[in-house]
Amino acid sequence: MTAPSKQVPEKDERADRLAAALRENLKRRKAQARAKGEVAKPTGPGQGIDPAAGKTGG
Repeated sequence: MTAPSKQVPEKDERADRLAAALRENLKRRKAQARAKGEVAKPTGPGQGIDPAAGKTGG
């Protein structure tokens, strides 16, 4: 009968670890999205590109 009482703290510890891992994952994904957004803005179509630079003449 002692087995269920031992499993409850393990589940609590597991839930705490899972919650912490999910928070860290969310932080990491948000940081990646911010970094990707900052990089993508200047390299978007028509932004930061000299229109004459791509012309070869002719």
